[in-house]
Amino acid sequence: MDTARFLETLDREGQLLAAAAEQAGTDAKVPTCPDWQVRDLLRHTGAVHRWAAAFVADRHTEPRPLGESPDLDGPPLVAWYRDSHRRLVDTLADAPPDLACFTFLPASSGTAFWTRRQAHETTVHRFDAESALGGPASPVATDFAVDGIDELLRGFHARPKSRVRTDEPRVLRVRTTDADAVWTVRLSAQPPVTTRDASLDAECELAGPAGQLYLALWNRMPVPAVTGDRSLAALWRETSTV
Repeated sequence: MDTARFLETLDREGQLLAAAAEQAGTDAKVPTCPDWQVRDLLRHTGAVHRWAAAFVADRHTEPRPLGESPDLDGPPLVAWYRDSHRRLVDTLADAPPDLACFTFLPASSGTAFWTRRQAHETTVHRFDAESALGGPASPVATDFAVDGIDELLRGFHARPKSRVRTDEPRVLRVRTTDADAVWTVRLSAQPPVTTRDASLDAECELAGPAGQLYLALWNRMPVPAVTGDRSLAALWRETSTV
């Protein structure tokens, strides 16, 4: 997927998030994030949007703390979220493709990184907002979901911060059933090492349609299918929170 596609996705997903939040109301519980109400979701995601936009707009090359969320609620908070999202989309749309700024995963440029990362951030939190409404959620495109699984496994969980670890070496497989995408995750006392292949025998496999598997790996829904040693699936669920 290219940066233009990620930007289109970010734009659409943020609008869907705001619409779901507005319909649900800021008092509504968020079932996928049990400690949150919709107001918490909007404050968090809007603050992340502004934090990300600042790296791009101001060319910051060092990490910066996330800013504070506003003391807003109800319709004014929804409006603040919409403004935060629009600022981010517009900032990324205007950024040069070779922009240099801080990123926390490898990327060809700051523009490419933040557009991709915020597209996935917003999609997962859009699902959270829609969960507050009940009923079916908007679908996640298969190729976008495959990219998101790759970002999660080979990006986030390659970092020293990952808590998905085992005392002895173990092997976990992740496989999409509607796309030609498979990952082998080697677990140990060190951060996981993930490759895009099925080169090793796995003790457990997590499988399903890419859109569902993407959300499951972000702990937003159950894994569609688990085969083999289910304790590895439980380990993922208990320790993979980013």
